[in-house]
Amino acid sequence: MSRTGTAARTTDEGHELRRSLGLRDLVVYGLLFIAPMAPVGVFGTLDAKSHGAVALVYVVATVAMAFTAFSYAQMVRVVPQAGSVFAYARAALGREAGFVAGWMAMLDYLLIPAVAYLFSGIAMNSLVPEVSRWVWTALAVVVTTALNLWGVRAAARAGFLVLAMEVVVLLVFVVSALVVLGRDGAERGWWSPLSGDGTQGSFALSAVIGAVSVAVLSFLGFDAIATFAEEVTGGSRKVARALLFCLALAGVLFIAQTYLVALLEPTTSARLAADPGKQGSAFYDAVDASVGTWLHDLVAASKAIGAAFAALAGQAAAGRLLFAMGRDRRLPRALSRTDSGLPRVALLCAAAITLVAAVWAARRGDGMDRLVSVVDIGALTAFTLLHASVVGWFAVRRAGGPVSWWRHVLIPVLGAAITVTVIVEASGAAQVVGAVWLAAGLAVLLVQRGRRTAPPTGQTG
Repeated sequence: MSRTGTAARTTDEGHELRRSLGLRDLVVYGLLFIAPMAPVGVFGTLDAKSHGAVALVYVVATVAMAFTAFSYAQMVRVVPQAGSVFAYARAALGREAGFVAGWMAMLDYLLIPAVAYLFSGIAMNSLVPEVSRWVWTALAVVVTTALNLWGVRAAARAGFLVLAMEVVVLLVFVVSALVVLGRDGAERGWWSPLSGDGTQGSFALSAVIGAVSVAVLSFLGFDAIATFAEEVTGGSRKVARALLFCLALAGVLFIAQTYLVALLEPTTSARLAADPGKQGSAFYDAVDASVGTWLHDLVAASKAIGAAFAALAGQAAAGRLLFAMGRDRRLPRALSRTDSGLPRVALLCAAAITLVAAVWAARRGDGMDRLVSVVDIGALTAFTLLHASVVGWFAVRRAGGPVSWWRHVLIPVLGAAITVTVIVEASGAAQVVGAVWLAAGLAVLLVQRGRRTAPPTGQTG
């Protein structure tokens, strides 16, 4: 094993991934995981929180997440490994910090797919109520797992078709909204999505910042691109470009659709704030009132299919994370076995965990709420350690050549401040689950350290 400007990489036979992905494939995985119409479910909540300035919320959220994307781009160039933030923190901050980063990211990568599978099952159950939603949920897991086991290229091709469908539906919405706005005019002021609708008083920056803490969660998943660093052809710079492009494109799509639907929204932000029960369906209600139920149904069907394939991308990323941690012997070594360059054992393990979580939630009335409340803390904690890794690698260890104080210190410090702020703003339940998961990880770390320092059997001292 050697180090030549990047972190050491295991190359023993049977523990390597096959390079077969291009730039388009990376962008497809990132956008699938995010979902082009991610704001649909949270539009009403953000509109109420921001006093109607929902498009401005996504402008700020895009800028905020750009700090994290930039830090990923810095680290993937010097540590081009499958473990993503696990590998970065291990190389820059030490093995223990790497384990904590990977452990916290695992919470996110294993549960976000479960949420997406459950969303797909609920949507299919609404179309075919004779079949229980847990059955639809389990079927979605089986189908997407089969695609992931078929191969990363096959999954990427299928994902591209689904992503193309989602983009077409989004374009249909945009065109329909523009036609209605041109014919009937806007329900709110043309600048209100950026300045607020005025029904909850004057513009309040604090309200926008509070909504940003929710909006940044729409972007979770773009970082999955980094987990494919060992499977991309053409070098790690392609991964960095894909990360930045995916975030920028998602930001443009989110800003455009929330701006348009805010203009179509007949319900004021004040009324949405007073009636939280209407917030979840606010996007669909606005589409129904202005365009028609046909577009509502089209968007709903697209979201149902897209959710399953968002889970496909998340499951693939989770499998790579488990593979990398197994290869480093931080998880069972069996997880690092590959078959024709594919981490099938790790993928099956990730699929089994998400299947149990998704089916459990599907059989409960409050299952969705329970899952959603805990999936974000892991990613945000891992992002914080990512920013610390940039400072550690470039500014402290000076392993990346000359230090750029704005790229290697200022941007990651600001990025860490943003992620910590979002963690503080998270729900109490999410913070408790995150703390319990972190405590469990630290316990595992102590056990592993004890095994490494224990003398061989028959020896003392």
